[in-house]
Amino acid sequence: MKRPPSRDILLAKEGSMAKTLIVLCLAFLFILNMSAVARADDALKKLGRGLCNMVTFPLELPWQVSKVNNTDGPTAAVTYGALKGAGMVFVRAVVGVYEVVTFPFPVPKDFRPILTDPEFMFEDRSW
Repeated sequence: MKRPPSRDILLAKEGSMAKTLIVLCLAFLFILNMSAVARADDALKKLGRGLCNMVTFPLELPWQVSKVNNTDGPTAAVTYGALKGAGMVFVRAVVGVYEVVTFPFPVPKDFRPILTDPEFMFEDRSW
């Protein structure tokens, strides 16, 4: 004759199932919360902007010199363009690191870009 399971074993199984259910519910809520961000595709764009800025920041110096040369001439390019480019090298690198570190968070509001002119390197250039 088979003995019915003891009450202690049944309580242990119920407690284990309750813990598993709680963990699954928390995981589901976490995934559901993250899917709202992923659906908007803004966090990923922010990450992409940051990585792009971290890779392309050294090109800011010659690019600014070229832009100033095209608009104001070679003398302005050598002076003002070089200074503007050196400043933008620093700015683009720092903004890139900031956006990579903070990409999961909607800061600034709604994942707006910090650099807007241009948002990505060479964005305003026609190839």
